[in-house]
Amino acid sequence: MKTFWKRGFVLATVFALAAIAVPAQPKPAGGLSVPVTYYRLPNGLRVVLSPEKSAPLVTVAVYYNIGFRIEPKDRTGFAHLFEHLMFQGSKNLGKMEYIKLVENNGGVLNGSTRFDFTNYFAVVPSHKLETLLWAEADRMRGLDITDENLKNQQGVVSNEVIVNVLNQPYGTFPWIDLPMAAFQNWYNSHNFYGELKDIEAATLGDSKTFFDKYYSPKNAVLVVVGDFDEPEAKQFVSKYFANIPAQAPDALPDISEPRQEAERTVSRTDKLANKPAVAFGYQMPKRGTPEYFAMGLIDQIMLQGEDSLIHQEFVKKKGYAGGVGGGINAYLGNMFNYNGPMLFAMDMIHDDKYTADEIKASLDEVVRQLQTQPVAQKDIDRAIVKLRSGLYDTLQQFGGFGRADLLASFALFDDRPQNINQIEANFRKVTPALIQKTAREYLRSTNRTVVIVNPETKGGKND
Repeated sequence: MKTFWKRGFVLATVFALAAIAVPAQPKPAGGLSVPVTYYRLPNGLRVVLSPEKSAPLVTVAVYYNIGFRIEPKDRTGFAHLFEHLMFQGSKNLGKMEYIKLVENNGGVLNGSTRFDFTNYFAVVPSHKLETLLWAEADRMRGLDITDENLKNQQGVVSNEVIVNVLNQPYGTFPWIDLPMAAFQNWYNSHNFYGELKDIEAATLGDSKTFFDKYYSPKNAVLVVVGDFDEPEAKQFVSKYFANIPAQAPDALPDISEPRQEAERTVSRTDKLANKPAVAFGYQMPKRGTPEYFAMGLIDQIMLQGEDSLIHQEFVKKKGYAGGVGGGINAYLGNMFNYNGPMLFAMDMIHDDKYTADEIKASLDEVVRQLQTQPVAQKDIDRAIVKLRSGLYDTLQQFGGFGRADLLASFALFDDRPQNINQIEANFRKVTPALIQKTAREYLRSTNRTVVIVNPETKGGKND
């Protein structure tokens, strides 16, 4: 799987569910109006249903609240390893049969490991909803974890690290390099792909313990999006998930970070790279605060699109590079699907006639504009238009998976999937004064981390 960067007896239970259901939030004036039904099963599983009947498809997504930054300290890479193990067989489905079941029914599927969750999803023709829910419940109930499967996937994951990271130019740049340099707390700054020695040392007992701790209904959100009948979907969910035993997960570790008080710079030589590269990362405001939404608009104004300040300065005017990448959680998601310290980052592979210091000086000029001059309301309005455009693209992504991802993230981190319909309203509360205040605090040079990658020279290392 692709990583980083995927009736009859239940009547009484349905009545029980109605008693604990969370009522849908009233539709906001303007903005998104996504239907949301949210409730919990008695075993703690959170369920989100969101009908959308434009195509005869359904997306089923399960998000477990275990990601690579919150994995145990002596088990680096374990969240990622376990993502692979989830496809190796369960009680009633043999090795790889889950994949065959989806694909033979015309569906697509995937899974991924992110900062704060591991997710699994499949998109199938809508009449296969019950089959897919049965299969997903089967592996939540219990994996068929064997020595053979574990050893096989240890090899697969180790090979993935070697091929996709260690033997690739810019392999860890900047998605691993930046957080490792910017953050002080181990949970936010360790090698998220995992140390090969930790992956190779995993035992069968470790795997079973990890599954029991983190893959329980209480630690998960199930989302169904697409063309389905809601009462029938509730019956299916109850039938297959309600009798999975509940087990409380371990408490999440403390992943907080101190306020950054000094700029950090790290540099390294990449023998596979042929051009220098530089990345800048600023620690974000806490998720959900007014400043967080202000940074969302700053991202649009500074970095996103050819009209952005950075593109105009770095690409059009100075010619440092052909483009600049980045954003908020840009390398592993978006600004909504994480839950902890995060970076607003930008990066480029640039022409070797320019230095990182020259580029940083240009960045300081752009930042100074935002810190000293109020942004015009028309620029805020344009930023919201760009943000809305991206949001609608996300909702349509991959057969409805983008919608499922937003709903799952708001359910998992906020216990309020209805927040999907408040996104635009929260951005519209941002004022020019708040953008200026946020830029002064969060775009400080002392809140910045710089990662520089130099190609190896003929004479040897170059950092």
